[in-house]
Amino acid sequence: MPLPQKKIYTSDDYRNLPDGFRAELIDGHFYDLATPGRLHQHISYQLSQAIGSYIAANKGGCLVYPAPFSVNLDADDKNWVEPDISVICDRSKLTDHGCSGAPDLIVEVVSPSSRKMDYSMKNFLYSDASVREYWIVDPEKNFTTVYYLEQDSAPTIIPFANEIHSNIFPGLAVCIQDLLKDY
Repeated sequence: MPLPQKKIYTSDDYRNLPDGFRAELIDGHFYDLATPGRLHQHISYQLSQAIGSYIAANKGGCLVYPAPFSVNLDADDKNWVEPDISVICDRSKLTDHGCSGAPDLIVEVVSPSSRKMDYSMKNFLYSDASVREYWIVDPEKNFTTVYYLEQDSAPTIIPFANEIHSNIFPGLAVCIQDLLKDY
């Protein structure tokens, strides 16, 4: 839900949010971020670990950043998001403020308050910013929607019982159901 707007906000406004206040800046407007629930955090943590372990085992140079981590998608002054998981392979994009430019892989875990944002607004933003792959993990629907954005292909819907395969990380296969076995 958008916060009350008085003007078009900028990166300076985003960086000067009060301590403990989380929001995203999209097209110059602030959107409040609700505190994630336990299931959301469990999935996000387990998935971050799985992706990070894959990258380490394959001696990859990419870095995995779980939220809270700020991403200035197109390195302009009006779009700052906080994906649940950001994977950045071009380390020159990393700054003291987060990531300046599009991560290679973004994962969003859907919460009731983020459903519309994750499926519509962020999908457009991530595609427009040239994110290579975007995963939407939806615990309520028990499936993950994968967008292979650099291939401009139709989304793939993967039930939690099946493995998600990455096109940018050959051999990376993650089964959300397996990540939930200890939940």
